Amino acid sequence: MITLCGFAVSNYYNKIKLVLLEKGIPFTEEVVMTNSKDEAVLAASPLGKIPFIRTPEGTLCESSVIAEYLEELQPQPSLLPGSALQRGKVRELCTFVDLHLELVVRELYAQAFFGGTVSEGTQARVKRQLEKNIPAFQRLAKFGPYVAGDTFTLADCAAYVSLPLVAMATKTVLGSDMLADAGVDWKGYVKLLGERPSVQRVAADRKAAQDAQIAAIKAKAAAGG
Repeated sequence: MITLCGFAVSNYYNKIKLVLLEKGIPFTEEVVMTNSKDEAVLAASPLGKIPFIRTPEGTLCESSVIAEYLEELQPQPSLLPGSALQRGKVRELCTFVDLHLELVVRELYAQAFFGGTVSEGTQARVKRQLEKNIPAFQRLAKFGPYVAGDTFTLADCAAYVSLPLVAMATKTVLGSDMLADAGVDWKGYVKLLGERPSVQRVAADRKAAQDAQIAAIKAKAAAGG
């Protein structure tokens, strides 16, 4: 059986969890925090990143690689369309979401979500890049009603977990939801996906993990730690 390693607050962990749930692949979960120095973790994920998976045959890291592996492991139900070009367009969208939206806005997370600060220079640079990248993403995204068209695909597994982060981080740090301002109805899209059992499971587990984190922080503060 596959073991999904990481934690339920991570967007990339949840991207792979959605793939597993949508495809009906049995799996277990193991909590592993990012940047672990444990040798067993580094043997599976040399940069200490999550998620990674353990399989009876070996380990894999990097969410895009894992998603493709799962598609090959169990082709049905498929999360990639039939033709070679259509499959390529889904992968293209995944790349745009992961690299040209989420990775760019990640520089704001310290201030948006973790109580840190981000320099004005970094904020300005991220804003300039998103002003270029969001319209580029819109040229590819269909939202008809799914991000690649009329079928749920790997691109939705990527978009569901990352578009809200782009919106929330830009609104919190830059003062405006840059996705909504550009005309991306990400809230309506997330609401639509929320009707899927897989998404409901991921959302519930993520909330439980977030609540547990908050409780742990409060307990530590109460104990004077």
